[in-house]
Amino acid sequence: MVQWTDFERATIQDIFSKMDYEVVGPAALTRCLIVYPWTQRYFGNFGNLYNAAAIMGNPMVAKHGTTILHGLDRGVKNMDDMKNTYAELSVLHSEKLHVDPDNFKLLSDCLTIVVAAKLGKAFTGEVQAAFQKFLAVVVASMGKQYH
Repeated sequence: MVQWTDFERATIQDIFSKMDYEVVGPAALTRCLIVYPWTQRYFGNFGNLYNAAAIMGNPMVAKHGTTILHGLDRGVKNMDDMKNTYAELSVLHSEKLHVDPDNFKLLSDCLTIVVAAKLGKAFTGEVQAAFQKFLAVVVASMGKQYH
């Protein structure tokens, strides 16, 4: 089990309480699909993803980005039981969707960039460390089914 400090818990809760899910989620997924184009293969049913403009304007990308952030919100509410919190999603992504688990890390990196841009100077090294620790635990939990 992961040990969380009071600072880390408060920081994660604070970040998510201030986050505009309908902006940050789509921005993170859009960035991931543009920067790492091979990740697009999992979104074949999303229609036109042929270039950055198409990805940025795709309502299905935006909707799924928001869905991803709401999924992360489950982790915020269950920080002491992340593996069980994400067990069902891990099975779905590994066995049905066959998503390469490395993509979870790529998306978490893109999310960190978007959050850093939104928070500006408030995204200190300590805040980043707490946020990235949280995302690393989520990524590990999502990859659990692959092991």
